[in-house]
Amino acid sequence: MAQYIPAILEFFYILIGLLSMMTAVRCFRDETNDTRIGTGLFWLILGVIFAAGKLMPYVVSGVLLALIGVLTLFKQVKIGKLAEISEEEGQKSAERIGSWVFFPSVLLAIIAVVISYTPLGGQVGIGIASIVALIVAMIITKAPPKVALDDTDRMFQSVGTTGILPQLLAALGVVFNAAGVGDVISQAISGVVPEGNRLAGVIAYCLGMMIFTMVMGNAFAAFTVITAGIGVPFVMMQGGDPVVAGTLAMTAGFCGTLLTPMAANFNALPVALLEMDDTNGVIKAQAPMAIVMIMIHIILMYVLAF
Repeated sequence: MAQYIPAILEFFYILIGLLSMMTAVRCFRDETNDTRIGTGLFWLILGVIFAAGKLMPYVVSGVLLALIGVLTLFKQVKIGKLAEISEEEGQKSAERIGSWVFFPSVLLAIIAVVISYTPLGGQVGIGIASIVALIVAMIITKAPPKVALDDTDRMFQSVGTTGILPQLLAALGVVFNAAGVGDVISQAISGVVPEGNRLAGVIAYCLGMMIFTMVMGNAFAAFTVITAGIGVPFVMMQGGDPVVAGTLAMTAGFCGTLLTPMAANFNALPVALLEMDDTNGVIKAQAPMAIVMIMIHIILMYVLAF
């Protein structure tokens, strides 16, 4: 079964690409949007990368990503006209469906978790679960396929350029590690942390994970760099348990996730989807807990890892 995973994932990438191209066509045709050309190009390029990225040379993909960045930099990507339903129609549908409206979301999570324990893995699980949940949602709501396409377009445009950040940040972690950033950090920290001081090493490891996660927006990307640069020489080589220290370092990085707009899927997407006035509202609500949690992580790592 494992040999089919690449083909299944490629199917999902192509599907995402086609949906992105659909949004591009709608943006090009939206005469109410003063940046419809730039917005349409953004979604078209993104769709091509997803749908045909496997067939393109890396250089071509890089140029297309750079072009997306230019369009975003010059604010040429904006939300256009979206399909909407009246408040009265929405209220009637809510009363008719009731609590069943939550069933597709719960089903998606359950199916994804179950499949993640099979040889197919979590990524395939999310894709299969999403399609099943969509079909179930259409059955429950009795909505035609056009509604699903309209809502897909609405979600794509509402999320906007933020939606591509997780992929870019994950790639950034690999680039940083290959560039030897961990060695540079290790050399810089060695002049600050006293040799053999376990507490100082633990503090540097936890705070390093939190801060670097804030910069990169991804604890997984930060983990490789910070563990190589700080965790190994200043914690594990001082007698720290690699399993305990590594586990707590990863969750310490998640404290940084709570504090940065770079963690787009956690802190920026909710702002866009909920149409919040304060773009930093989610971060402000999470900040006190993040500070408390990083202090607890330092204590736990110092006590449990040695």
